[in-house]
This record gives sequence, structure tokens and C-alpha cells, in this order.
Amino acid sequence: MTALLLTLTLALFHLMGPVPADLGVHNGALSPCESTAHCARAEWAVADPQTALAALTPVIAATPRTEIVEQADGYLHATATSAFFGFVDDLELYADSTTGVLQARSLSRLGDSDLGVNAKRLAALREQLG
Repeated sequence: MTALLLTLTLALFHLMGPVPADLGVHNGALSPCESTAHCARAEWAVADPQTALAALTPVIAATPRTEIVEQADGYLHATATSAFFGFVDDLELYADSTTGVLQARSLSRLGDSDLGVNAKRLAALREQLG
């Protein structure tokens, strides 16, 4: 009964959690993942990182329950909200033209495990790049 009450409470209040303090580009890179249990990070070698970022932007914008929060200077920050509980994940992309890499990071704001959601999100984006 307690578990059911907790589940219903979480569903009603949609837990957002605090915005991570380490968002953004630091010393030419996105922050590393502190734990792979609720964070995924990837670097994709591409011919033109800016073009790759531009190609993924409409894909991200069209993704259900996803909102682009910031976009500037080869950087994109979006939030993705889960359908049932309303958990918020932060998605970042950084076009590193110096190294020819598109960096990607997706992390959950709350919880000890994301059940692989962030890694799947990045894999789906990578697939869109071809």
C-alpha cells in the first residue's frame, strides 16, 4: 500500500529536480558523467560538427516531451520529461569544430538509475546522424 501511495504521489507532482550545476561547455568540453547509472556521454567524429548539430536540432525539437532550453555558439541544451512520472533529463550537445567531434551528454536530474534511458536517447540521436 505504501509503494502504491508513493507511486501515485510521484505521478501527481512530476519531480523535476534541480538543474545540474555542471551544464555547459567547460574548457572546450561537456562535463563528464559522474555515474553511468543515470548519465550517458558520447563523442561522435563527424565531418562538420556544426552541420551535425544543425541536423539534430529539428529532431530534438520534434521529440515528444522535449524542449530546447538554450542554443548558442555550437551548443544546445534541452530537457526531456518522462511520460509517466515526469522525471526531467538534461540533454546537451556541443559541436567541437577544433577536434571534429560532436559531443553529447544526457543525464537524469533525480534518481540513482535511469534504466538505460539516457544511453538509448544518445543512441537514437547517433542513428539520426547516419
